[in-house]
Amino acid sequence: MSLRDKLRKLNGDPKHTLEQFGILSNPFPASRETTGNPRFPTAPDTEAEDRVVTFFRDDDASQVAVIVGTQGVGKTNFLNHFETEIRAALQGFDGYYVVRYVADPEKEFDGTTRRLIEELGKEHLDNLVRHLKEDPSHIEKARSRDMRTALRSIVKSDDQETKQLMMEWLLGLRLLKAHREALGVQFRMDTVESMTAALRDLATVSGEAGVLKGIFLLLDESEKHDGVLGVRAMMHYLQALRAMIDALPRRLFLMIAVTPDSLRRYSESYPALRSRQQDTIQLDPLTSAKAARKLAQFYLDEAREAARKKIGDVDEDRPHILSREEVTECFEELEGQAQKSADEGVRQREFLHQLHRRAEEKLK
Repeated sequence: MSLRDKLRKLNGDPKHTLEQFGILSNPFPASRETTGNPRFPTAPDTEAEDRVVTFFRDDDASQVAVIVGTQGVGKTNFLNHFETEIRAALQGFDGYYVVRYVADPEKEFDGTTRRLIEELGKEHLDNLVRHLKEDPSHIEKARSRDMRTALRSIVKSDDQETKQLMMEWLLGLRLLKAHREALGVQFRMDTVESMTAALRDLATVSGEAGVLKGIFLLLDESEKHDGVLGVRAMMHYLQALRAMIDALPRRLFLMIAVTPDSLRRYSESYPALRSRQQDTIQLDPLTSAKAARKLAQFYLDEAREAARKKIGDVDEDRPHILSREEVTECFEELEGQAQKSADEGVRQREFLHQLHRRAEEKLK
C-alpha cells in the first residue's frame, strides 16, 4: 500500500483508533517528545511541593532545590510539570514571578541573570515607581550608587522613555549619552558581577517596597556545562551561580536539574557551592515491573481521559492498546539490556519510547 493510500484510508476512518482502543493517538511519548507530556506523580513531587510551601511559610527565605537524576529519568518532565503547577498555584498572588531558563552551554552566567531581569520587565518598574513615590526611602536599600541614582531618576520622571532606558541599562546594553543624562548612571553593566549586583539591588528595593515577594527560577540541563566548557569557564559559571544565590538570600526559589556525576564534579571543582546544593531531590529509574506497569497505566488512563473530553464517553471495556503482558515484556527486555550495561534500573524515557514503538505497530 502506497503512502497516499495509507493517508486516504486514515482520512476516511478517523475514528478507527478510538473505536478499537478508546484513545485519540499514541498514548506514550517518544523519546524526542520532551515537552507537553503528563507527569506521573511520585514521592519526589510531594517533596518538591513541600519545599514550595516552606518557601511561602518562611517569609520567602531563599531555597535551592537540586533535582538529581541520570539522563532519561524525567528531570525535564519534572521541571515542566512544576513550572505549570507553580504558575497555576500563584494565580491571585501578586509579586511572584516564574522563570524557566533552558540554554545551551554558555561561558557566562549573564544569560540567566538577564532572563530574570527581563521577566521583571517594565511592568514591574511601573509598579515599583508607584510605591517608591509614596515612600522613596526604600531606594536607600540599594548598595550601588548608580542603582540609587537611576531609581531616583525614574521616580522623578515617571515616563516610559526613562523606564525603557532603565531596562536597557539593567540588561547590560551599550551605555549611551541618553542613559547617562536620563538616569545619571556612570557605568555599564557589562560583567556577570555587575549584573548580579544590579539584580540584588533591584530585588532588595522591590522587596522592601512590597512589589516583589518571590522569584521561581527553574534551570534545566545544567549538566551540559560539564565536559563541554573548559575547566576555567566551568569554574566561572559555578562562581556566578553561587554569587546569584548569595546575592538573593530572600525571595529566590531555585530549582536546578543535574546528573549525579555533574553534581559530584561540581562539588569537587568548587567546594564553596556544595553547601548551597545540599537539599537534593532524587529521581530514580524504574527498578521493578510493577512500577513500570503503573507508569504505563497512567499514560493509558490519561489518553482515555483526553478522548472523553473531546468526544464524550469512552467504553471502559475496550482493550488497551498494549496489554499488561506486553508492558511487562517491554520492561523486562530493557531491564536485561540495563543489566548488561551495569545500569541501575530502566530509564523512564527509554521505557516510554519502547511502549511508543509497540503502540505504533498496533496503530498501523
